[in-house]
Amino acid sequence: MKIEKLDLSNYLKELEYLVNIDSVSSDPVGTRKIAKFMMEKYNSLGWNTKNYTFIDTIGPCLEITNTSDTEYDVLILAHMDTIFPIGTATERPFSIKGNRAYGPGINDCKAGLLSGFYALVALEKAGGLIDKKVCVFLNSDHEIISSKYSKHHLEELAKKSKCTLVLEAGRANGNLVNKRKGIGRYHIKIDGVTAHSGINHKDGRNAIEEIAHWVLTLQSRTDYAKETTLNIGRISGGVSISAVPAHAEAELDIRFYDKAEAASIESLLQHLVENPHVQGTKAGVTGEITRPAMIPSDMTNALCQIIDKIGKELHMDFAWEASGGGSDGSFSAAVGTPTVDALGPVGGNAHSPQEYLEIDTIIPRYKLLCEIIFHVVNHKVDLP
Repeated sequence: MKIEKLDLSNYLKELEYLVNIDSVSSDPVGTRKIAKFMMEKYNSLGWNTKNYTFIDTIGPCLEITNTSDTEYDVLILAHMDTIFPIGTATERPFSIKGNRAYGPGINDCKAGLLSGFYALVALEKAGGLIDKKVCVFLNSDHEIISSKYSKHHLEELAKKSKCTLVLEAGRANGNLVNKRKGIGRYHIKIDGVTAHSGINHKDGRNAIEEIAHWVLTLQSRTDYAKETTLNIGRISGGVSISAVPAHAEAELDIRFYDKAEAASIESLLQHLVENPHVQGTKAGVTGEITRPAMIPSDMTNALCQIIDKIGKELHMDFAWEASGGGSDGSFSAAVGTPTVDALGPVGGNAHSPQEYLEIDTIIPRYKLLCEIIFHVVNHKVDLP
């Protein structure tokens, strides 16, 4: 199959347009602009596009198909939102220095959006999608919100798909991803009793003291051997140095591979609620597992072997690795669909001002993506 050459100059021009749009998850205006751009691109192919607004506080999510059927040979996932607040694109817009392009969301995952589209364009023109059923799902609540509103729809699409390809960026070393940690997010609130720190200190019930016990207990539950981590990332409390604090709050992030570990941590949280260290304080916890772990199945491993073979044929050097970061591929894998991730161009330093994309990986990864999609829609993924 002959793949159309990617026009790199035009690709970078369109990538600049996307990067220079602020599209933080909480801003439906910005993500709506990204969605409009992507809808127009797929409409130009004559594909079907559906616009879903799951809640007014986020932008639209797009379901794009080349078929009227409701079962698919492949599901392709990417997200249109970023973590960066409004104004970031003005402060540090798209730029190129040497072989690297920079800008908010450039590899996470605006380059993936474009690469996925152009791979499908090339396959369509080459006749590689005749009678094949492709679904693309682009959401706007991936970052910060952890796909809270779109995940159920995504899961249903994954159940109807033979496999899932995720267009997050390739790792900085060029590797692909077939395993990711699950994520849990929790908000801890402690209520105590205020009192003057000098006049009637003994009458107070120090909420910060209580939450300090929580911090030490939870942090010590980290188990590197099992690759389970707990992190208190934010904490607040008190109103004055001369008053016993009546309120304190903290936010907990957990990462895990083993579901039993997550259940154990939730049991620990409940134990801390029921057994305060500082008598007279009361605690409450809200939150949940926001993403399940993405654990490779036998079918996923078989797909990885196929991709390894394609990579060798293209003279590309990459391996597979696990990631502690979140991906919508976790939802797909959790419902039993073979799922591989990090198929976008290579980049690094995501979620930071130093986020970059390796320009010279755009075309090779585009070719790799074309070949992977062609294979999975035209061949059955067999167990090894």
